[in-house]
Amino acid sequence: MVAAALLATLVLAGCSSASQDAGAVAEKPTGGKPSQKAGTAGRTAAEGGTVGGSGSACPLPVTFDLAASWKPKAVDVDPDSELGAALGVQGQVTMVCEIDAKPAGNIGYLRVWQGKKSDRSPRQVLEAFIADEDGAGKVTYTETRAGDLAAAEVGYTVRSKLLDELKKERAFAVATPDGPVVIHLGGMDSEEHEAMLPAYELARKSLRLG
Repeated sequence: MVAAALLATLVLAGCSSASQDAGAVAEKPTGGKPSQKAGTAGRTAAEGGTVGGSGSACPLPVTFDLAASWKPKAVDVDPDSELGAALGVQGQVTMVCEIDAKPAGNIGYLRVWQGKKSDRSPRQVLEAFIADEDGAGKVTYTETRAGDLAAAEVGYTVRSKLLDELKKERAFAVATPDGPVVIHLGGMDSEEHEAMLPAYELARKSLRLG
């Protein structure tokens, strides 16, 4: 991404989970809800609309519910550019949507990645995704459901370049007629990640085709 237009797009989208979540530190929420960093077990997220359907901020082959105040924005990555491929493509999927938690009082994002049509299983899609994640450790795969769809989920750790400590991340994948979809949750650190889990679970449990 040497061209200014692509640079602006990728900076806006923040296609690297490490650099984006780190960069968000300079944009700590102000005037929003206080960060919810404890007692997340058993909590559910208040709904705040949907994303993915016709006319939504991110046209996707799936639709799911958003947590209140989380803000979606479409991401336009040029996979043919060197930097676009490096930051906006992971494994066999390309980032297409980013959902910002800062307006809800947290530092992190739900990111949606989509691949081309294939016969790969959700588990295989996640394995390729993790194989392309620098420094992923403590990787655990599980079979699960995303709404009514069969899904695979992965939990793992990466080292935060900003804080120089391990932090938790996770993602789930489903197969659709238009190609696989991966929904990933990062966070500035593990504490933020845990605080945002209700929004991630809301997306997983409410996900449906179309």
